[in-house]
Amino acid sequence: MARPREFDTDETLARAMDVFWEAGYAEAKLPDLLAGMNLSRGSLYKAFKDKKSLFLLVLDQYDEQAVSAAITLLTESRRDGWERVFSIFEMIEKAVDGGDRRGCLLCSAIAGPASYDGGIAAFANKSLDRMRVAFEQAITDSANPRDAANLAHFLVTQYVGLRIMSRTSVSPALIKKNVKALKNLVRASWAVS
Repeated sequence: MARPREFDTDETLARAMDVFWEAGYAEAKLPDLLAGMNLSRGSLYKAFKDKKSLFLLVLDQYDEQAVSAAITLLTESRRDGWERVFSIFEMIEKAVDGGDRRGCLLCSAIAGPASYDGGIAAFANKSLDRMRVAFEQAITDSANPRDAANLAHFLVTQYVGLRIMSRTSVSPALIKKNVKALKNLVRASWAVS
């Protein structure tokens, strides 16, 4: 008879997320994961198979929490669509201003392991597509919904870029300038107030 797990899977994945977020996928070594997750080597492999499987479960948990929250913000209809779009970028600004330099785990995966691992790339692309659809809905719900599909792709690119930049030593002032430039570009090109 198999012994029951002696740990909470969601809590353990959250601790693994912290390790991957801090070190990155490639630099998260087995001893770091074991210490961070408070698991033995045997428990980790029995429960999660290998590092890639663990990372995909972590990305799935991140998608359910952070990506879904952003999508909810973009698709709720109590405010104009452009207000919702701008609020996503303002959140990046506020996070960096508040000292949060972790960025987005999904965006970090895109810049890292998704560039050489097809399974991670497929998961990341699926999550990014969810974001694109949400941006497109917000634009469509706005007072000026022109060219929503193309603009949604542009906004996803800007989002990923800013989230990756927020992990670096780029100053909060530069992040603010980029957000302001994005807003100005959208306002000028799409006649948004």
